[in-house]
Amino acid sequence: MIDFSMYDVKEPTIEAWKCESCGEIFYPAPMICSKCGVRRDPVTNKGWSTFEMEGPCTLLTWTRVWNLPEGYNKKFLQFGIVEFENGLRASGRVEVEKPETGMKLTTTVEESDERPGDPVNVFVFK
Repeated sequence: MIDFSMYDVKEPTIEAWKCESCGEIFYPAPMICSKCGVRRDPVTNKGWSTFEMEGPCTLLTWTRVWNLPEGYNKKFLQFGIVEFENGLRASGRVEVEKPETGMKLTTTVEESDERPGDPVNVFVFK
């Protein structure tokens, strides 16, 4: 068995933002805090901090896409919008057999390379 612990392999994450001036949280990051008006410097992010979006969430709405582009080996994909316990909302893939609005889900993040270009991190709700 190979020991991979010596390699610094990080799990993919998606981050939300917090304005340090007033404590308001955002996803995605705005350039200006809508609560107190503090600007976020896009280079240094001074006055702002980040935290990982993860954990339990509630499914607000969902849809199933049947007509997928060439290259997908699935019959359909499901997408949804969820609300996290802290009130932030995000969209991503829904991977449950029978999704229902209001159901509790768990958030994971995966690296997706299904489109041209560099891979991106995406939410997957299970």
